[in-house]
Amino acid sequence: MGYVTRIVIIGGGPGGYEAALVAAQLGAEVTVVDRDGLGGASVLTDCVPSKTLIATAEVMTSFDSSHDELGILLPSGEGPALTVDLGKVNRRVKRLALAQSQDITASVTRTGVTVLPGRGRLAPQQAPDGSRRVSVTHPDGSEVELVADAVLIATGGHPREIPDARPDGERILNWTQVYDLAELPEELIVVGSGVTGAEFAGAYQALGSRVTLVSSRDRVLPGEDPDAAAVLEDVFRRRGMNVMARSRAAAAKRVGDRVEVTLADGRVISGTHCLMAVGAIPNTVGMGLEEAGVRLKESGHIWTDRVSRTSAPGVYAAGDVTGVLALASVAAMQGRIAMYHFLGDAVAPLNLKTVSANIFTDPEIATVGYTQADVDEGRIDARAVKLPLLRNARAKMQGVRDGFVKLFCRPGTGIVVGGVVVSPRASELIHPISIAVDNSLTVEQIAKAFTVYPSLSGSLAETARQLQTSKVAEEQ
Repeated sequence: MGYVTRIVIIGGGPGGYEAALVAAQLGAEVTVVDRDGLGGASVLTDCVPSKTLIATAEVMTSFDSSHDELGILLPSGEGPALTVDLGKVNRRVKRLALAQSQDITASVTRTGVTVLPGRGRLAPQQAPDGSRRVSVTHPDGSEVELVADAVLIATGGHPREIPDARPDGERILNWTQVYDLAELPEELIVVGSGVTGAEFAGAYQALGSRVTLVSSRDRVLPGEDPDAAAVLEDVFRRRGMNVMARSRAAAAKRVGDRVEVTLADGRVISGTHCLMAVGAIPNTVGMGLEEAGVRLKESGHIWTDRVSRTSAPGVYAAGDVTGVLALASVAAMQGRIAMYHFLGDAVAPLNLKTVSANIFTDPEIATVGYTQADVDEGRIDARAVKLPLLRNARAKMQGVRDGFVKLFCRPGTGIVVGGVVVSPRASELIHPISIAVDNSLTVEQIAKAFTVYPSLSGSLAETARQLQTSKVAEEQ
């Protein structure tokens, strides 16, 4: 029997379990060392739980914003038309997250992968034969040493904390703790207006909380398309959210059954609960990484190249721990690329300009490829057309007023290099643009493809036609 390549993966999130599946399919002997359950934060405390919560919020918002226009009558009487049982919602959230984790575990173990519960730590040096040693500490404190030809670090991250605003799990919460709430927060202060803060602020507003969103920047979603952020902020304010721009939180403390958040300028705001959404810190401490020659960035993230190699021979990294893009899809791709590369299969380096992403607010914001900032700052020469959804027949039928489609294409060739969709289910509508960007399709090709009438996707073709028309006019 020939030699079998040994792979040890530390961390069972998307980067780890997708890598395990690939490595096992390619004939390697694979062990996944996992602390919390396969699926990682993405399945257990982040993507799956938050989007499950948002699914309930979405139903509430859709009904509230369009029932009158669509001719749906509500029984007369006092009080809100719809209410939510947050305890029941959160029980469903946890049940679905656990079920997804169990499905992933079953899928991974079916391929012959060994899953070990515990924490992994790299030995400082490579063995003379080039192999790596990984020490695993099991939950009961016992230890075992694994030998690997290659190690993949996919340990993810954890919520960042402000020293004077430590979560207590009851009134001051991070995003992993909100699913323990039995009752809906009456007045919720959300600190942080990035993707996580915006998603939770919108969701709890829809569920019935009075929400204050504290943003240290000029607007919500400061790193996203400015037109998309402007639409979302307008929607938030119109629905009654108190959006506080240029307001940095310095501290948060319990005062009886309330929370007081002190801003950097001395102002104090009060609510029944506070959600801290101020970023994440990579899980790289205590793993022996630097001693093993793994280079870390100032932020604590692991430096990797485009095939997921670290600076230490035989050690790869994937996912949030690398600080590349905090997306489950990117983590999974990094993990797969690492295994393809080490095991000698055909591999294309990671190309971030083909990554599609979605923000699960209402409306959703989906993006792919080059951005408005890339165009404005001269990183690429591209033309853009933005088409409001108000013109779309299907949007009118569904009572959708907010949103747009924006496409970017190269002048001359008309090749599509990026896009933004702001709409209900934008996460589904972005895929045709992703295909166009990944395959260098032109606006002419997009415009010529049939779309269903009426459909929101018709706006993709119409935007492409407008870009095509402007391209012809430019050439003349």
